[in-house]
Amino acid sequence: MPIPTDAPPPDRTLLRDDVYRRLRDAIVNGTFEPGEQLKDGELAVWLGVSRTPVREALLRLARGGLVVAQPGRSTIVSALEPRAILNARDVVAAMHELAVREAVPDLTEADLDAMREANRRFGEALEAGDVEAAQRADDDFHGVPVWVARNSALVTVLDQFTPVIRRAEHLRFASLDGRASVDRHDELIRLCAARDEVGAAAVAFDTWHSLSPTAE
Repeated sequence: MPIPTDAPPPDRTLLRDDVYRRLRDAIVNGTFEPGEQLKDGELAVWLGVSRTPVREALLRLARGGLVVAQPGRSTIVSALEPRAILNARDVVAAMHELAVREAVPDLTEADLDAMREANRRFGEALEAGDVEAAQRADDDFHGVPVWVARNSALVTVLDQFTPVIRRAEHLRFASLDGRASVDRHDELIRLCAARDEVGAAAVAFDTWHSLSPTAE
């Protein structure tokens, strides 16, 4: 059939964001290891896109500290530096503390049920040793108060610094230490249901701040 001439062009924003997410996830889950060189041409072929969204994604990843971009030379996956993890951890913990404090008054029973379901999946993924599924469930869990808070500035900060934390957590969730987060989640749900803004915000902060600044 002939290709329509009046079809709208592809949504470049969605393409750019998808390329960013796929590269980010490949770094977080260890597909691309620290020190590995990333070539935009090879990545473009792998993803089936042009070099432009790849280059934009690499610049965005550099701002978040996941890669080190050297103009005119190469882009390499950054090392898991304890200081960078600690700094990102402190920022992310503060943002989730703020999100929970702002969200608690507006959380519905459906929101709380969504958190319970996400924590159930989180615990099951940990028991199964499925680190990526655990991280997705953890994102879903903490994403509820972030969404309810409706704070776009907060979301922007989390989008930039959470991937640094996720790299370290990929190791943590594979260990017994990750299972302590299930209990923290349960406590957070209980305090949110009780409309205890201060207590819930403190637990949210501690949940993220408990991450070790080392990746060992």
